[in-house]
Amino acid sequence: MKKIVIITSLLILGFAKNSNAQFTQIELFSGFDKTDFTLYSSYPINAKNSLSIATLAFFQKFNKKENADFDEVGVQPTLFWNINKTISVGPSVYYNSISGYSGRLSAKFTLKSSRLLLVVIPTVGRYQQTKNTYAETFAQIQFNTPINDKISLWLNGQFLTVWDEFRTHSRSFQQVRAGVSFNGHQFGLGVDFDEYGSNPIEKSLFGVYYRKTL
Repeated sequence: MKKIVIITSLLILGFAKNSNAQFTQIELFSGFDKTDFTLYSSYPINAKNSLSIATLAFFQKFNKKENADFDEVGVQPTLFWNINKTISVGPSVYYNSISGYSGRLSAKFTLKSSRLLLVVIPTVGRYQQTKNTYAETFAQIQFNTPINDKISLWLNGQFLTVWDEFRTHSRSFQQVRAGVSFNGHQFGLGVDFDEYGSNPIEKSLFGVYYRKTL
C-alpha cells in the first residue's frame, strides 16, 4: 500500500504541474488516525468550453494497523459535456484500490457566485469485477467571507453516499473544513465522518488541513 501511495502521489503532482488546467485544487488533511490527499483538476478541451475533462485523484492512509483494510486509492477522469453554466453530463472510468474498475455516467449541477459554490453530482455506475450496478451522489459546498484583499474565511463541505444495486449502503463520508485563506493558501481545522459497508462501520476523525488552488 505504501508503494501505491508514493507512486500515485508522484503521478498526481506531475499531472497537476503539467496539465495547464483551468482549475486545479489540492488538499492535504491529516489527523491522529488518517492522512488524506486529494487532487481535483478541470480544464476545457475545445474553444467553446462545451467539453471539459475533470479528474479526481485521492489516497487515504490510516495510521493504525487495525484500520489498514480501509486504506484507499482512487483515480477518476470524467468527460463532461457542458450544456450550460449550470448543467453538465458525461461518462467516466473510475479505479478504486478496493472495488476495482467501474464505468459511470454522471450529471453535474453547479451554482456559483463570488462567495458560494454548490456542486451536486448524481451518478450511476457498474463494477467491472462483479457486474453489479450502484448509485452515488456527491455534493460539495464552499462559502467564503473576505476580510481584506488577501485574507478570507472559508467553510468547505464534501458529502458522498454510495448504494450498491440502488438499495444496499456501501460507502459514505462527510468532510467539513473551516479555515483561513491567505494569498491563496488555505489552512484550518477539519473533521471526517466515514461509513463503510451495509452495516456501516463508522470512523470519526479530527485533524488539520491545507488546501491550495493552482
